[in-house]
Parts: sequence; C-alpha cells; structure tokens
Amino acid sequence: MRFDGRQPDEKRPVSIEPDFVHTAYGSCLIATGNTRVICTASVEETVPPFLKGKGQGWVTAEYAMLPASTTERKKRDGIKKDGRGVEIQRLIGRSLRQAVDMKALGERTITLDCDVLEADGGTRTASITGAMVALTCAVERLIREGKLIASPIRHQIAAVSCGIVEDVPCLDLCYREDSGAQVDMNFVMNEKGDFIELQGTGEGRAFTPDELSILMTYGRKGTRELMEEQRRALGERALLIDPKPVLVAATGNEHKLKELKEIFRDYYTIVPMTAAGFYGPIEETAATFAGNALIKAEAVCAATGLPAIADDSGLSVDILDGEPGVYSARYAGEHGDDEANNDLLLSRMKGKEDRRAQFICALALKLPGEEPIITEGSCPGTILYERRGTGGFGYDPLFLYEPLNKTFAQLNEQEKNEVSHRARACEAMKEKMRELEQKKDRNA
Repeated sequence: MRFDGRQPDEKRPVSIEPDFVHTAYGSCLIATGNTRVICTASVEETVPPFLKGKGQGWVTAEYAMLPASTTERKKRDGIKKDGRGVEIQRLIGRSLRQAVDMKALGERTITLDCDVLEADGGTRTASITGAMVALTCAVERLIREGKLIASPIRHQIAAVSCGIVEDVPCLDLCYREDSGAQVDMNFVMNEKGDFIELQGTGEGRAFTPDELSILMTYGRKGTRELMEEQRRALGERALLIDPKPVLVAATGNEHKLKELKEIFRDYYTIVPMTAAGFYGPIEETAATFAGNALIKAEAVCAATGLPAIADDSGLSVDILDGEPGVYSARYAGEHGDDEANNDLLLSRMKGKEDRRAQFICALALKLPGEEPIITEGSCPGTILYERRGTGGFGYDPLFLYEPLNKTFAQLNEQEKNEVSHRARACEAMKEKMRELEQKKDRNA
C-alpha cells in the first residue's frame, strides 16, 4: 500500500472537463490527482515554411508551468525558455502528431498549449492526455465549420508515468513518490497498446528486465484507463477518433442525409456532397429510381474522387399507375413543395377506394474505379384521406404503415429506420458492402 492508500497498479483519480476555455478551438482542464493542466488547441490556416505547398498540415505544442504551480514561485519563461519546458513541449508535439493524418488535416496548423496550474507529478503525461481531448474538440469544430470533410484523427493517444519507489514498481507517481523514485519512466501509447515514446532512467539504481516488464504492464493498464476517461469526457466527439471511412451522400435533402447518417453510422462517416465541394445541380433524367440514383452517385464520385452514395426515392400509388413515382418531389411542379404535393395527391385520389401504395427507394454506391452497386427497398402502405402526424417529410403524413397503425409522420426516428423503404435498401446495400469487403480480403 502506498502512502496515499493506492495499490501499486492504481492511478490517481482523473477528471477531464472539455470546452474549459470558450475562446479556444478546443480545450480541456485535466486533473490527475493534484496535478492540473489547462490544454487548449488553436488553429491557423497556414503551415511552417518547410511544409508550404506540400498539401499537409502540422501539429505542434507549447508547455509552461505557471508561477504558482509549485510551492516555490516558478519564474515565467522569458525569451529563452528553460530546457525542461522545451523538451516536454517537443514530446507533446511528437506524441500528438502520431494521432493525426497530416494530409487529411490540410494546410493548417493546430497548436496545443499546455499550461500547468498545479504540479504534483506527471505534468508531461497529463499534458499529453489532455491535449488529445483538446485536439479532438478542435477537429469537431473544424468539421462543424465546413473546413474539414471528416476527422483526420487516426489514433487515440494517452500517457502515464510509472516508477520504482522503495523497490516497488508503481503506476502514476505523484511528486512525493517521483522525487524519491529509484526508477522513473513515462509511457506514451496509442489505442492499440503500441508505444509512441518510452522514457526511462534508473537514477537511483539499475532495474531488471522483470521490473521493466511490470512497469510496461502498468503503463498499458494506465493508458488504457486514461483513454476510457478521454472518451467519457468527449462523448459523441469520441467518434472522431479513428472514424469510419468517408462516404459522400449525393443529396441536398437534410431529412435524407440525417436518415442515411443514422443507418450507416456503424459503417461509414456520411458527409453531404457540399462538404466535399460539390454543389450540383444534377439532372435526374432517368425513368426509374435506380437510374436517377446512379446518375447522382456517378456525378458526385467523378467530381470529388470520393466514394459516393445516392438515394432516389418516392411514392408509387397502385390506382394511379405508379404516380407520382420519380416525380414525387416535384409532383405539383416546384421541387420540394411538400404541401402542394400532398394536396395534389389527395385531389387525384378523391373518390378512389383502392388506396394501396408503396414507398420505393433505390440506392446507388459508386466507388472510384469500381462498378456501381445498386439496391432497392420498398415499404407497403395505404394512402389516407387526410394528413396525420407532424414528423417526417414528403408524403409521410398521408402514408399509413398498417402493422403499426401509424403514418410515417407519426413514427419516431428509430421506428422509421427499422421499417422504411430507405432502411430496407440500406440493409441490402450494407450486405453488398460486406460481400465486397470479403472479396477484397480473399484477393489480398
């Protein structure tokens, strides 16, 4: 048992408060025991001279201990920084660069500033762990502002200290332990348990291979637990770490985009075509849903060079010989006028007893250099005599899904994504995608 009651392999209590500095692109306050560090991320739309014109970004760091961070006032850094601070900020920069695909970041620089409020051991490792959170918050804002299509973060990074104190290997040393440690080590690792940097020295005595093995086990345990704390603090933003492959949705319809994001969230990062720099328009000249979906997917893939998925869907009413069909969005003339389209449909259905209909969706996937893949899905229903429900879009208020006795406009998001025509087409597409991946794996 250690002096503070911890077991040898037990880290100090950790708290991470993201968005601590509202003026920064990303930030957090991290506390590991009594060590507290403010980590902020700043973004500049430029790169150092040695990277100009190379189409890639840069991640760097600065580190400082504030005057009251230790029991004796620490002098502020002047023009010449102290050697320890320079060494630590280089370590932070090296570590966080391992997290980022610099090409995907584009020609911009993210600077991570780590300012120690209170130092009680492990300030460099706390800075690295906190800087990872600040970096992720900054990337989320860049995506939100349309400056990035998708996250360039490929790895999660965390760091922890270990050491041998009075011949006992220990995890996460506080200052009292660190100042008298026989052996001092710092581990910087990624989510795979691979080493990014390992700093170790036997200041008090040499250490054995067996002791090193114990310290490495503790280091892996500590960084793994810190990564859980990072993800807990980030919440939904943790999905930006090692994100799913990007798939550009060839649609300007926010409702369709939202549904596609939800349905494919476990497989792909769906981004709108405008985020990839494509604004259209695309002439939908085919006579079928599948044909129009293919036109859109191929146009966006050719223009962006990225995998693209397109949806073309609509309502087909039996008694109207399949109307409104491919003209569903512009049935009444103006594209996307849901009220006018519904009014026209009700007018055309007046006096008709056979009110059977189905929503139909065709999905087209176009990968660069590959043949397109097309799937379809349909959902049967009945056209009501008047609108019911306030959710959804298009013809949803008139389309009754009889097994649930609700219109699509009355279904919640989860219910709709389980039974809709789009959900069924997407399930068929996901199966095709899995077959494609298996084929690639066999040929590899």
